[in-house]
Amino acid sequence: MKLVTIATDFNLAAAELTRARLEAAGFHVFIANEMASGWLGGTSAATLLRIEVPEAEADEAKEFLAAPAE
Repeated sequence: MKLVTIATDFNLAAAELTRARLEAAGFHVFIANEMASGWLGGTSAATLLRIEVPEAEADEAKEFLAAPAE
């Protein structure tokens, strides 16, 4: 399964919130570099977190994130 980056963040808490929103909507989410960011205190300009989903879900997940929150 190929993963596609749909968003990035330097803040671990913000990336985890995005993951939670996506998972609640039924997407299969992975945060690349999550552990490295945690070692650096959760926020670091040196560690870009990549929020990824399977390629088949990428377009729909991007639309979900772009839509206004209800």
